[in-house]
Amino acid sequence: MKYLVRDKIFAIGDDYWIEDEHGRHAFLVDGKALRLRDTLELKDPDGQVLITLRQKMFSLRDAMTIERDDQPLATVRRKRLSLLRNHYRVTLVEGTELDVSGRILDREFAVEYEGELLVHVSRQWFHVRDTYAVNVVREDADAALMVAVAVCVIRMAERERED
Repeated sequence: MKYLVRDKIFAIGDDYWIEDEHGRHAFLVDGKALRLRDTLELKDPDGQVLITLRQKMFSLRDAMTIERDDQPLATVRRKRLSLLRNHYRVTLVEGTELDVSGRILDREFAVEYEGELLVHVSRQWFHVRDTYAVNVVREDADAALMVAVAVCVIRMAERERED
């Protein structure tokens, strides 16, 4: 399933819709302003919070947590930085690790589990400026979690660029 993201801004306080490949609202990214730390909520079209993304406080390295129902689901950290590609590691609470690598700021990257492609994020499918797709390749993958991972690593990479 492909999800279409209009990449206007990932600023806190900004809300934007992510559409499915048929043009229907699939997720609302709700930026929570006036919080002590960076917080985003991924909601379904009815306004139900599916995933919460939070900047991890007091972390030695930049990190964000992904929560579901106020329970930790995963932690996202920058793995290493090379000249051409950014690398992030997503560690789920049960110990599963996902690798995120590619050109995050260019919106050309992949999410993999043990070398198997789960998600491909790309602008190549669109001619519209500032638009990219989150293509959840594995049918049994948690789409909300995969979209949240993509939003999270882009937010982290943009914050790193600002610093």
